[in-house]
Amino acid sequence: MKRFSAAVLFAFAAFGAASAAQAQMVISQDPATVASALQSAGYRAEMATDDAGDPMIRSSSSGSAFAVFFYGCTDHRACTTVQFFAGYNSPANASLSRLNEWNTTSRFARAYLSDKGAARLEMDVNLDEGGMSRRLFLDNLSVWTVLMAKFEEHIGSK
Repeated sequence: MKRFSAAVLFAFAAFGAASAAQAQMVISQDPATVASALQSAGYRAEMATDDAGDPMIRSSSSGSAFAVFFYGCTDHRACTTVQFFAGYNSPANASLSRLNEWNTTSRFARAYLSDKGAARLEMDVNLDEGGMSRRLFLDNLSVWTVLMAKFEEHIGSK
């Protein structure tokens, strides 16, 4: 009987540890976990929907707006990836050659010109198959905000 009780206690302890770990995961299937992670790092996280009806989050860093778009969604939920996105309508140095220079010398975030000539910066994060730890997501967020600031400097946006 003691062996059975110990096994049951171990199973409940393992379940509790797994539940605690799951609570710390950031998963695109649950946009609230992404918003919560942003807020835990001191960022605004305004939940919204994009033009297609999929979830999105509006935020900002150092006075510059950015969005977190959700992709690979089924019926506007159960999404698989997110994308950090920032747009700049009238930067001083957003020529195609300047953006190509960014793409050649920078990793993780890519830049392009929209059909209306606005500079865009994007960084994809795969959260499929169980998501990622909050700590790793916040590390990706840090990479994003640093790259955003460097990009703004690169194109003369600030």
